[in-house]
Amino acid sequence: MAIKLHPSIHVHAGEWLKSEIVQPYGLTVKALAEHFGVSRQALSTLFNGHSALTAEMAIRFEKAFGVKADTLMRMQTAFDLAQARAHEGDIAVGKLELTRAA
Repeated sequence: MAIKLHPSIHVHAGEWLKSEIVQPYGLTVKALAEHFGVSRQALSTLFNGHSALTAEMAIRFEKAFGVKADTLMRMQTAFDLAQARAHEGDIAVGKLELTRAA
């Protein structure tokens, strides 16, 4: 039997970074964007959950804060999959019956 986890336990990586890393240290989005060499808008959309964490951005956080990029990417993937699973019934694809060619 597969255990189904409620989608609410999956957290968007950007929202987690904002609440657990950026805010506790009193960093501003503008200052962090300048340090990372990215736009303020890019960080803002990430922190607000409007864009997904990219591998490149994950590496920036790893270099700046020591949190592993792999961990952040797994967090983002888990969140994305939970979002897709929430409406998987809307995805009209059936099992493909395959036979091996001789």
